[in-house]
Amino acid sequence: MPHGTARNPRRRWTKNSKTRIIAVLFAVYSVFGWTAAGARAAESAVVFMYHRFAEPAYPATNISVEQFEVHLGELGRGGYTVLAVPEILDAIDRGTELPDRTVGLTIDDAYLSVYTEAWPRLREAGYPFTLFVATNGVDGGYAGQMTWDQIREMAAAGVTIGAHTASHLHMARNDRVRNAEALALSNARFEAELGQQPTIFAYPYGEASLEIQGLVRDAGYVAAFGQHSGVLNRLGDIFYLPRFALNEKYGELARFRLAANALPLPVNDITPADPLVAQDNPPAIGFSVTAGVTGLDRLACYASHEGKAKMERLGDTRVEIRLKTPLPEGRSRLNCTLPTNSGRWRWFGRQFYVAP
Repeated sequence: MPHGTARNPRRRWTKNSKTRIIAVLFAVYSVFGWTAAGARAAESAVVFMYHRFAEPAYPATNISVEQFEVHLGELGRGGYTVLAVPEILDAIDRGTELPDRTVGLTIDDAYLSVYTEAWPRLREAGYPFTLFVATNGVDGGYAGQMTWDQIREMAAAGVTIGAHTASHLHMARNDRVRNAEALALSNARFEAELGQQPTIFAYPYGEASLEIQGLVRDAGYVAAFGQHSGVLNRLGDIFYLPRFALNEKYGELARFRLAANALPLPVNDITPADPLVAQDNPPAIGFSVTAGVTGLDRLACYASHEGKAKMERLGDTRVEIRLKTPLPEGRSRLNCTLPTNSGRWRWFGRQFYVAP
C-alpha cells in the first residue's frame, strides 16, 4: 500500500481553488464489490480522530488496544491509502487526485498513551498521523501527558504536530481577547520548543464560530478541524473541517469501516453560516446539494437532541431541516447521510454550539 510523507500545505484554499474541477480518472477497486459508479472518491478523504489509548477509565475518549489494532488491520487489508493530513489538504487545494478511500489519522491532546501505545503501532504499520497539542498540559508536566522531548522525538520522526490552543480552551465560551491570547501563547510555546509553529489547528471540543475561525486564520494557520462527522472535499470550509471521532463506544469495526468508506455529500449555501447559535433557536438549518448527486429522496438527517429530523426539499437541490425543539446548551450535532447504489454512504455533518 502506498503511503505519503508529511509536508506542510503552503496555500490556503481560496474561492478560485474551491471552484477547480478535479478530473477523476481513477480506477476503482473494492474487496466488497462496489461499483465504479459509486466509488468515485478521488476528490475527497476521510479523517479520523483519536484521543487516548488503553485508558479505560476515560471511555468517552479512549480506544482499546484491541480496537485500535483492528482499525490498523482494516487499513492494511481494505484497499485504503493512508496519507499525512497536510498532504491530503495540499492535494485538495491544488486540485490533484487522491486515491479512492484516502484516509488521514489525527490524535488530540498529546496524552502519554499516544507515545506508549499508539505511536509504536502506527510506526510499525508505516502510517503517518497528526498530533494536536495543547501546550499548557505539556508545560505543566501533568500526569498522563507527553513531554516536550517526546513530542520533539515524534516531530523528528515525521509526525505532523498541530496546535490545540494553550489551555484546551472552550473557545466558544470565551471572548475575542482571551481566544487570541490562547492562540498567541500556544504559538509562542511551539516556537520555543520546536522552532516553528504548526500550520494546522484543531478546535478543542470542536467548538467554533465564524469569529473564532477568523482568529485562527489570522494566527497563521492554514486549516482547522472540528469534531463533526463528514468527509473532506473541495467544497468544504478549510477552517471547519470534519473528522470522524473514535472511542470505545463508536470504535467497532463495522462503524470504522462504514466511515472509512464514506463519500462526501458536497453542499454549499449552508445555513446558519455560523456554528455558534446566539439567537433564533432552533435555527433555520439548510444546505444546497451540488449538481450530480442523485437519489436525494433517500437522504436522512438526524439531530443529536431529537433523532430523525423533518426535512423539506425546495427545488431539486435545496434541503431545509425543521427542528421541533431548540438546540440544548452546549454542543449539538446534525448528521445527514445518503446511501448510494454502490453500497457506500454520502455523509455531511455539522456541529452547533449554544452558549450557557
